[in-house]
Amino acid sequence: MSPKDKPLVWLAKTVSTPPFSSEARIKAGYLLRKLQQGEILGPPDAKKLADLCPSCYELRIKDRGKWYRIMVRIDSDAIIILGWFEKKSNRIPKRVLDACKKRMRDYDSA
Repeated sequence: MSPKDKPLVWLAKTVSTPPFSSEARIKAGYLLRKLQQGEILGPPDAKKLADLCPSCYELRIKDRGKWYRIMVRIDSDAIIILGWFEKKSNRIPKRVLDACKKRMRDYDSA
């Protein structure tokens, strides 16, 4: 990791590691690394989530026939991992959005 790279912040007590295969872990790591290096990702790898927060994105990972999303916020000093979920519909579940909003509030107030 270069000194210029942003650290990853896993909200350890609330966000667990997804059940990915090794190939999907490599893909997720690759996308997170690009974010750490300051790249702005777009389709098909990521989608901006302005409704959640102007600096939030969902990373798109396909693994063994299932689609997963990793929710991240890009801060000036870090990449915050807000959560992940298995994508089963066209909408992000309300419980996922609510959990991400709470995690951002808790992180910002710490």
